[in-house]
Amino acid sequence: MKKQSLFLTSILVTSVLAGCTGNSVEQASETVASTQQQTQKISYPVTHKGDVVDNYFGTEVADPYRWLEDDRSEETGAWVKAENKVTFDYLAQIPYRDQLRSRLAELWNYEKIGAPFKEGDYTYFYKNDGLQNQYVVYRQKDGGEAEVFLDPNTLSTDGTTSLGQLSFSKDGSIAAYAISEAGSDWRKIIIIDAETKAVLETPLIDVKFSGISWYKNEGFYYSSYDKPKGSELSAKTDQHKLYYHTLGQAQKDDKVIFGATAEEKHRYVGGDVTEDNRYLLISGAVSTSGNNLYLKDLTKPNSPLVTIADNFLGDTYVIENEGDKLFLVTNVDAPNKKIVTVSAKAPAQENWKDLIPETQNVLSASTGGGFFFAEYMVDAISKVYQYDYQGNKIREIALPGVGSSTALSGDKDANKLYYSFSNYKTPGTIYSYNIDKGESDVYRKSGAKFDSDAYESKQVFYPSKDGTKVPMIITYKKGIELNGKNPTLLYAYGGFNVSLTPRFSVSRAVWMEQGGIYAVANLRGGGEYGKKWHDAGTQLNKQNVFDDFIAAGEYLIDQSYTSSDYLAVQGGSNGGLLVGAVMTQRPDLMKVALPAVGVLDMLRYHTFTSGAGWAYDYGTSEQSEAMFTYLNNYSPVHNVKAGVSYPATMVTTGDHDDRVVPAHSFKFAAELQAKQAGVAPTLIRIETNGGHGAGTPVAKTIDLYADLFSFTLFNMGFTALPK
Repeated sequence: MKKQSLFLTSILVTSVLAGCTGNSVEQASETVASTQQQTQKISYPVTHKGDVVDNYFGTEVADPYRWLEDDRSEETGAWVKAENKVTFDYLAQIPYRDQLRSRLAELWNYEKIGAPFKEGDYTYFYKNDGLQNQYVVYRQKDGGEAEVFLDPNTLSTDGTTSLGQLSFSKDGSIAAYAISEAGSDWRKIIIIDAETKAVLETPLIDVKFSGISWYKNEGFYYSSYDKPKGSELSAKTDQHKLYYHTLGQAQKDDKVIFGATAEEKHRYVGGDVTEDNRYLLISGAVSTSGNNLYLKDLTKPNSPLVTIADNFLGDTYVIENEGDKLFLVTNVDAPNKKIVTVSAKAPAQENWKDLIPETQNVLSASTGGGFFFAEYMVDAISKVYQYDYQGNKIREIALPGVGSSTALSGDKDANKLYYSFSNYKTPGTIYSYNIDKGESDVYRKSGAKFDSDAYESKQVFYPSKDGTKVPMIITYKKGIELNGKNPTLLYAYGGFNVSLTPRFSVSRAVWMEQGGIYAVANLRGGGEYGKKWHDAGTQLNKQNVFDDFIAAGEYLIDQSYTSSDYLAVQGGSNGGLLVGAVMTQRPDLMKVALPAVGVLDMLRYHTFTSGAGWAYDYGTSEQSEAMFTYLNNYSPVHNVKAGVSYPATMVTTGDHDDRVVPAHSFKFAAELQAKQAGVAPTLIRIETNGGHGAGTPVAKTIDLYADLFSFTLFNMGFTALPK
């Protein structure tokens, strides 16, 4: 199947700066005392308490800050401004904040170019000159001079309008691209003549969680919800629909292909046309795990939908077809995934035949040049193999080292593919891969001015509370002394089948330059070891995830990498929940906690936007009394206790986050400020015109990390950065 080659900057909230090993312990201790005296002077905004009480199976639960869920109210807006003033006034007193910002900008400032991809007569690629807020799409013809094709930096003065998916018609003559404004998941789709770049029609609006899949040059399939009642940023969106847009037709006349009826109700729906324009494949899911899969024959007018997979038994998708022979990737009866074949004429599960069987490692598959490329995670490290369409292994692809590879993908007729390789200490290098010879050549080396040879990464396996062995990669400057005094950042995610594999980032590089240790733990709930590993961290097993994270911190302390006085923990989204739960269960474990865009109110998360779709991982408070009790026992908002000394905390969120609504963070910060017994600060930093993270402008990203890093260092007691 045709793969659009995208090179979109993805700013991860996976790294913060620590370090400052140039300071003596005595100086640090003196500064801690000074910092504590300063934090005692913080005057937090008055956050009034309401009298809302909910009843769950006979248990009454107060929700005094329910009013902060109204993102459109003047009162909430005033609270946001007041909280930001306190936070930024606090950050302004940190003497090296500007120095950190300058170093981040300095290291960030190098040319970044993505792998090329062919559309029509042009070769396209993404490029950022260094500090541009958004990547620019360029193109060139026959090796000629490159020209700008799309520049999202021209769409807003502050860089907060970002480019999402870019998709071309089958002959490359027309392009459709999605834009996000202020970080929102809601998109506009703009359709242009690819040659002249002229806009062809009125943009499509109110598009969300959507692909853009073309049928010939006639139109494309996309997905969205009906406009919600109430706030577009927080109101519930529950029934996703697949539409077909015919070029030149008004959006109001677009036909609903799937999702119009109660029988077709799914929270997540997507449509994809096979490269030969023969089939439309429709995936429908009610949660983030498990989908139904349907097929429609586009060569026959009014052909019916045919079911390939139903009952949400697993995750299944079509990766390729040869005529009516379908190739599917599935974890049904194969927790680590496999590739099977079936005829489109009788695609039911009982007719599936194994092509590339399941192994002990998790499979991620792609296609290009008439071959399959099977990437396996071996303890979160990439190994890639090339297979033909008969399931014969051709070769293992020799990767440049131990780390992570992006997918090798492209059209069936491609003779050269591209992939990127990196790890926590090695900037990403793009390689071209000769399909017939099986040889890789450097296409473009990273321009990052970072000496990776001065650093090392070490993978360890530590025991969790129940004895389960959990992998963790620890990266640091060579020669560092393991004396328990190294500022250390522990990061993890632990949910939604998401795997954390080694990737380079500028912020992690800056962290390690300062002598900091960076540790990433691959907790249960993730996808590193397949569906069983994922399920071991869901619903009534969710505490396993928190136990794994706590055990990671204890391992780092026991092995003298760090101590509680120099340990910071961070996570974003589901990882924000992780940090919130662990800091309320074990506030003594860490010095600094950085929960970002977190799911922090576990009793009400499912009432906002598409949150109900996360129930596979979390369960809901309405599901059963047992599930309510379990959620209530770890929900961060509901487990902040008066009289407890919590670590220095900076909660971060965006005022336009319509995935994990900012009310989660607002309520958690309010609880911390009301109940903190210690002297450590409990602040919230709210990004204006910011969303869940994707498409964040480079300038805002640098500012965010400078604030996170300086807050972390300051509360670890450091007075200055190394000279």
